[in-house]
Amino acid sequence: MASERASGVFLDRFVGRVDRFNSRLGVAVSWLTLAMVVVGAYNAVVRYLGRFTGWNLSSNAYLELQWYMFSLVFLLGAAYALQTNAHVRVDVVYSRLPERWRRHIDLWGSLLFLIPFAVFGLIMSWPAVRNSWAVLEVSSDPGGLPRYPIKSVLLVAFTLLALQGLAEAVRNWQRLRALKAGAEEEEMEQEGLL
Repeated sequence: MASERASGVFLDRFVGRVDRFNSRLGVAVSWLTLAMVVVGAYNAVVRYLGRFTGWNLSSNAYLELQWYMFSLVFLLGAAYALQTNAHVRVDVVYSRLPERWRRHIDLWGSLLFLIPFAVFGLIMSWPAVRNSWAVLEVSSDPGGLPRYPIKSVLLVAFTLLALQGLAEAVRNWQRLRALKAGAEEEEMEQEGLL
């Protein structure tokens, strides 16, 4: 009984830490959308003004910076979207199911699909990231940015997604246990045992 409580406390702490980290990161990364708009607007305005003044204030680096920020929002925001249930879900039947079934679907979906996908993503990304760092890969466009730092974000993103998937699986497992305990208590009440 004591070991069960200790493991429950450990799991609660794990879930809480993963949730807090991904929540803070998700909110911070969301501000990159504003920066992305500012960089895009600046690039468009100076390119337009450059036609009249002859000054070339625009650069491929600004275009790539926009893409890098978009990549960061998408990659680092994936775990936050999972945590807040903001990801795309085909909800034809799911919302009509009892909570117990939905928890089972979420638990087994995380364990059988999400976490293996994230691990697969890590495994498949590693060689590209390693090779990019080995040659200190830079964009082939004139004035482009280094590519190796942004490729490294793939590893971070898949790790965070796997951790959030594990946290979601633990949360659903705990909810299933609570639902089962509540159902057993209700059954005992109906039989007059409580």
